[in-house]
Amino acid sequence: MLLHQPNQTLPSRLVQAGNRIVLALVICAILGISLFDATASAAPYEGYNYGYEGKPIKAPLPYEPSRSWTGEALGVGALNSPEDMTIGPDGTMYVLDTGNNRLIALNDKLKPKWVVSKFTNQGITDTFERPQGLFVTEDNRIYVADTGKARIVELTPEGKFVRALGTPKSDMIRADLQYVPIKLVVDRTKRFYVVSKGVFDGIMELSPEGEFNGFIGVNPVLYNPIELFWKQFATKEQRKQMALFIPVEFNNISLDDEGFMYVTTADEMSTEPVRRLNPSGVDVLKRKGYEKPMGDLYFSNSATMGGFSTLIAVTADKFGMYSVLDNKRGRIFTYDKEGKLLYIFGQNGDKFGQFKAPIDLEMSGDKVLILDKGSNQIIVFEPTRYGRVLRKAVELTEVGNEAEAEAAWEEALKLNNNLDMAHVGLGKAKLRAGESEEAIHEFRQGMRPDYYSRAFKSYRKQLIWDQFGLIATLCIVLVVGLIIGNRMLKGRLASEPGKIRFAWKLMFRPFKSFWELKYEQAGHWGFSLLLLLIFIILSVIKRQFTGFIIFQSLETQFSIWMEVQVAVIPFFLWCIANWSLTTLMDGEGKFKEIVTATGYALMPLIVVQIPLLILSNIMTQEETSFYYLLESISYVWCALLLFVGMLTVHQYTASKTVVTMGLTFVVIGIILFLGLLAFSLGQQMMMFVSTVYQEILFRIGEG
Repeated sequence: MLLHQPNQTLPSRLVQAGNRIVLALVICAILGISLFDATASAAPYEGYNYGYEGKPIKAPLPYEPSRSWTGEALGVGALNSPEDMTIGPDGTMYVLDTGNNRLIALNDKLKPKWVVSKFTNQGITDTFERPQGLFVTEDNRIYVADTGKARIVELTPEGKFVRALGTPKSDMIRADLQYVPIKLVVDRTKRFYVVSKGVFDGIMELSPEGEFNGFIGVNPVLYNPIELFWKQFATKEQRKQMALFIPVEFNNISLDDEGFMYVTTADEMSTEPVRRLNPSGVDVLKRKGYEKPMGDLYFSNSATMGGFSTLIAVTADKFGMYSVLDNKRGRIFTYDKEGKLLYIFGQNGDKFGQFKAPIDLEMSGDKVLILDKGSNQIIVFEPTRYGRVLRKAVELTEVGNEAEAEAAWEEALKLNNNLDMAHVGLGKAKLRAGESEEAIHEFRQGMRPDYYSRAFKSYRKQLIWDQFGLIATLCIVLVVGLIIGNRMLKGRLASEPGKIRFAWKLMFRPFKSFWELKYEQAGHWGFSLLLLLIFIILSVIKRQFTGFIIFQSLETQFSIWMEVQVAVIPFFLWCIANWSLTTLMDGEGKFKEIVTATGYALMPLIVVQIPLLILSNIMTQEETSFYYLLESISYVWCALLLFVGMLTVHQYTASKTVVTMGLTFVVIGIILFLGLLAFSLGQQMMMFVSTVYQEILFRIGEG
């Protein structure tokens, strides 16, 4: 039996149709199906950054993906392994669709302007062959590195063929060099700078006519010390099979507004994978951050994600900022002009906003465009509130707007209280405003001793100028006090032939004093241990109150026990090892005498601690050489006293003393090794006993 539905009115039909549409959209949303282009979405990963300790710390995301464009969405057909993209001065975006051997031009609305897949070259139809590099000049002239045909192709702004520059010829080029251009830039004088695959001599500079001018910016040779050592003993045939030590080749190049070239290298062993070259090829990149610009500093050792970043692209930003692309993990690292890391975003994966094989990046205003070779699409990232504030703070700092820059850095710090460089930005703003004391505090919080030194120098100068009378009076009182104290001390020491006088005399007359220590019992082992205790106390005080210029730390608490161990363990290890060795080498020194001599040898280190502490708090970074000179003198002085002490106590010759002191360090190493071995065996024994005990309890419980 057929059931007929009653006739429905038009409004009821519209309601039902609307319900069906809503239901369909809900289902699409649940299944992750997009009816349109992929649009704005939160990034599928957490943000992080690196602090002054070089460890990753949580941070807000500076950029989030807003949309992605496939070739079909752009109206030019599917892309196939695109290798390069750039944005011209007029806002035109150019995409080098390598797999399809074509160049695509899109207007500022991302609508197709033209597509070049073939052109007429001297009356013959010509095509690209695996082109990989692209550059657009200020007058919108287009240059393509046609890699497969080893040439550079010039096009007009309308995509019309102009000329092709083939392999350059010159006596300066090695006979076995293969010209395979993969990336290029053109400066204002129309000179070409070409990165050629497999060329380790540097970047090839060509004249406007395509003639070879020379190589610039060659990378330094990276040596493997172990291989280099074994190579000295290898045969001629073995050397041929060993790896050659050759310079690292570049893999990308970009030009900034000042005509400087940013270049990258993908070698993980390179400590400078991104460089900024002037027209002469000299690296002028500033590296004043906590670490050099090199991508990730902390990573796992997995087979696919282990190792340093693989930087494959770099693009210049405004106000000296620049971003580099890590192909290995799909990360974008942005630095300011001084090389300080601003933020990190991006990740490889299969979700929206992630990459499969990112190959290039470009800036479009504040937006970041990533060309993903693996998914054949362009992914657009837009700044979050945190990203906008951080970029604004950098820009305001660069133009010298202290008031607004300070407000921007404070806002950035509220959004990310782990942002160490925000303190640096605040310090710069306060220093320019003449607030030196506040700038000192900010630079200390930002762990930047160089800027701290500048602020402290200004503060110290102003303090001396304002308080000159008081400072002069204190200096006079100090000098008078030292004179009176010296006379009183001299009188006391003259009347007391005791331990303090002997310890002071030993510093300046060590041979006679150590002789008296051994044969006339002038010293005492108990006072020697007291000197060790004084040294420990002064070390603790120095550790806590040394100036920031010398010791950079924000820790307000530390382990006194650790400081005790650092002094006591080496002291007694030396005494035990030296006594154990010299008993086998006809040494006359007793263990008590060795302990006494070693303790008295600490006198220079004890005397110098307070002056070093004072100096560290009143000097700038340029003056620290005096600090380290005084510290070095004290260590050398201590070593000489120890040498004279061991020579006298054991009645050795100078050469035998040097040998026994060197062997003492060997014995210390053996003692440490045996101690660690015993500790490890003890741990294993305890684990074994614990396991047996638990097994017995288990068996008893079962019974």
